[in-house]
Amino acid sequence: MKARVAVLLSGRGSNMAALLYAARLPDCPYELTLVTGDKPDAPGLALAEAEGVPVVRLPAYKPKDKTDFYAALSEALDRARVDCIALAGFMRILPADFIDRWAGRIVNIHPSLLPKYKGLDTHERALEAGDAVVGCSVHEVTAELDDGPVLGQIEVAVLPGDTPESLAARVLIAEHQLYPRTLAAFVMRERTPEAKLARVRQAAMALPGAEETVSHGMPCFRIEGGKMFCYFTHDHHGDGIIAMIVKTSGPDEQAQLIDQDPETYYRPAYFGTSGWVGVRLDSGDTDWDHVAARIELSWKLVAPRKLLGIREF
Repeated sequence: MKARVAVLLSGRGSNMAALLYAARLPDCPYELTLVTGDKPDAPGLALAEAEGVPVVRLPAYKPKDKTDFYAALSEALDRARVDCIALAGFMRILPADFIDRWAGRIVNIHPSLLPKYKGLDTHERALEAGDAVVGCSVHEVTAELDDGPVLGQIEVAVLPGDTPESLAARVLIAEHQLYPRTLAAFVMRERTPEAKLARVRQAAMALPGAEETVSHGMPCFRIEGGKMFCYFTHDHHGDGIIAMIVKTSGPDEQAQLIDQDPETYYRPAYFGTSGWVGVRLDSGDTDWDHVAARIELSWKLVAPRKLLGIREF
């Protein structure tokens, strides 16, 4: 399943278009499921609509009503079940509480080789400094302006006689090359089996007495050389599934979970009728808090009293 990306813009949307057309390639790991911004008449919104991308035209941003604007934006993002936000010429500084909620899931493209020339007027400042090379950067968005980890950059030469306008036009070509590739790598980094195993490992190893081992070719987690409470499976016996397998209270609970949510839960092969249940991690919108809670419930079913006491303390 492809990652669901929302693009926020303020103007013509050329970087949005670069992301959109790249998303139509068969091997692209993301899709645009929402385009919106701070100006309901932005040309980029009309382009997205013409290309069949869902668009939400929010009321025009006004500083005095910014709380209402970001509340409406958050509602639109939630309705679109967005995994990641890509800023593409969105000319507003996101509030800290919004960034906190989407931490690690917002990226931006900036027309300089960060950390140089954060903020505006990047090309003017580069020419004034006599730089021979400029460029563009894609970075994660944090509360500090243009200060998040850099994910990718492209250099662009400064030519004799360049003006801020001519330089901006050439850097924009580089932006259109950089953004789709970097966004694709960004959305994939937590979707690989290795990344998902790391998240399962983090939750399992946080529990008292937990240790990691291997059983039947699968990474798994047990209590101090004793009982297993979690397995991680990736294409085991060619089933094509990425999942974890955890204990339930028995076959009745296993059947109830599968009946209530068959897209998430399944009956794992080779575990018999013991009540172990598979929890799929390859749906694209994994609820990692729920995953951690299921791992802990499984751990509690096999943990000795002394460890249960430590956890409750």
